[in-house]
Amino acid sequence: MNDYRLIALDLDGTLTNAEKIITPHTLSALLEAQRQGKRVILASGRPPYGIIPLAEQLEMEKYGGFILSYNGGKLIDWQTKETIFQQTLPDELLPIIYNCSRVSGFPVMTYIGKEIFTEAPDDKYVAHASFINKMKIHGVSDFLNEIERPLNKCLIVGEPDGLHQLEVEMKEKFGHLMGIFRSQPFFIEVVPLGIDKAKTLEVLLKKLGLSRENLIAVGDGWNDISMIEYAGLGVAMNNAQDEVKAKADYITINSNENDGVAEIVENFLLK
Repeated sequence: MNDYRLIALDLDGTLTNAEKIITPHTLSALLEAQRQGKRVILASGRPPYGIIPLAEQLEMEKYGGFILSYNGGKLIDWQTKETIFQQTLPDELLPIIYNCSRVSGFPVMTYIGKEIFTEAPDDKYVAHASFINKMKIHGVSDFLNEIERPLNKCLIVGEPDGLHQLEVEMKEKFGHLMGIFRSQPFFIEVVPLGIDKAKTLEVLLKKLGLSRENLIAVGDGWNDISMIEYAGLGVAMNNAQDEVKAKADYITINSNENDGVAEIVENFLLK
């Protein structure tokens, strides 16, 4: 018999709909699961500031949930506010990332506190990141000299076709130094080498004395594949990328727009 005790949820395209909100049915199902002793992990590429409003809506401080931000770069126990795990980009890699952005013509941005720092404050994809995370955009004239360090991650943003080619080139040249992948067709995430959602979830499970068989992981994007493959039950949303669906144990009937997460909670978590 399955003994699922935790559910790790990607946010954009999974837990939230196109308006970046949790629908009432899904919210109700997750609150009931927590009342029954299950624990929620919000696992996203977003910075902590962009996740906290959802953690508060889900009452995760009360029920002992966790925030896994920066695609695994930082893990926070939301009940105690303790940072359980964190890894940052070495400073010497930042000029490399910046140069890749400059040569390709695609803007680079990063998250610091409650703001997004970038030399391209009017870029539409920077604006989209601002909308997702509810963070203000802080325009700078000299990215490398005006950002605070250390950084958990950088993003290079732009049109999907060109960004795909840049991702391939960066992986070939620098994949041995840093993690490089797309979380959305228009976002290249650049993170410390070896960081991904699955590895950080493994850190958490060891701390809790649990195993991967106790975990459900749900996602829709390329950056969710590792945790979907790792979890005892790996779930791809109906609206997921085809490559993600190919790795899943279960594909939801419903999308993120019509309570796909509630479907999983009700079928596999609730008594």
